[in-house]
Amino acid sequence: MENARWKIRPEGSNWGDFGPDDQIGRMNLLTPATRLRAVREVQHGDAFCLSLPLDYPGGNALFQHRKEPRLFHDRRGDGYNYNYKLSSVCGCFTDVVSDDAVMLFTQYSTQWDGLGHVGQMFDAMGTGAPEKVYYNGFRGGTDIVGPDDAASGWGAKSIGIEHMATAGIQGRGVMVDLERIHGRSRALVGYEELMRVLEMQGVTVEPGDFLCLYTGFADLILEMNKQPDGDVLARSCSVLNGRDEKLLQWITDSGIVAICADNFAVEAYPAEAGQGDHYPALPLHAHCLFKLGLHLGELWYFAELAQWLREHKRSAFLLTAPPLRLPGAVGSPATPIATV
Repeated sequence: MENARWKIRPEGSNWGDFGPDDQIGRMNLLTPATRLRAVREVQHGDAFCLSLPLDYPGGNALFQHRKEPRLFHDRRGDGYNYNYKLSSVCGCFTDVVSDDAVMLFTQYSTQWDGLGHVGQMFDAMGTGAPEKVYYNGFRGGTDIVGPDDAASGWGAKSIGIEHMATAGIQGRGVMVDLERIHGRSRALVGYEELMRVLEMQGVTVEPGDFLCLYTGFADLILEMNKQPDGDVLARSCSVLNGRDEKLLQWITDSGIVAICADNFAVEAYPAEAGQGDHYPALPLHAHCLFKLGLHLGELWYFAELAQWLREHKRSAFLLTAPPLRLPGAVGSPATPIATV
């Protein structure tokens, strides 16, 4: 199998399975049937916000290249367009209006990783010369264009987050409550441990599901009150073991459409050393975003929902979690909602 962008696809990938120009990956498995199944999980009508305040974790000590949101205001007349009296325009008006703007790093807080977020150096054409390649063979510098590639016209020309936004991101979330098992102790969770927890908690994962991992990490972030302690966070809470090949194969076979976690990267970072002379620093990201087109959600907030699910002996819920429909972006803030 090949197309105009690649003659060789990565081992274990699904490139081309959803069409030669597919840009939403495993979100193709969200169907009317899977959404109806998700809606049937709603029994009480209660809703939970699954986002942190978007100015958390605070500062940029944890993310050197990501800065917290900054609100600002445009000028209007002698002042600013904020608490602005329209009577300044016409003495007969009684209105007071406020507009604002924000400089927002799209992956600073609760977020979706888009398919243009992580690619690999890969020899897609079989020439012996690896190139910057993303899901389904889209190219860095051509399809994903940055300031180092061109003087203008930056952004994801393909696989931008706007394609995910229009895919109807609503389906069945299934909670894996790792915090209940490991507390806030650092735990590297591979295939065997994940299967053990799924069985212990009676969690059934089906194709089209969103796998949600509650570790307690976001709770710790909130408790630090925008003064995050990187050393404490680095040794706290559960993370997936991206080097576990059995875990990666299970992700492939499961048919899940996304993994959503309340920690930084879903997987352990830095990861354990890989095999061979060259390997991805983020193996789970490489497997999910690059090979499968499977989106990752990071720094979600699950504490209140997890407590409710514990009390009601449930693990599944309706999840509604669209990203911003922002053309050209490779990630997006999110304000997911769980409905039970």
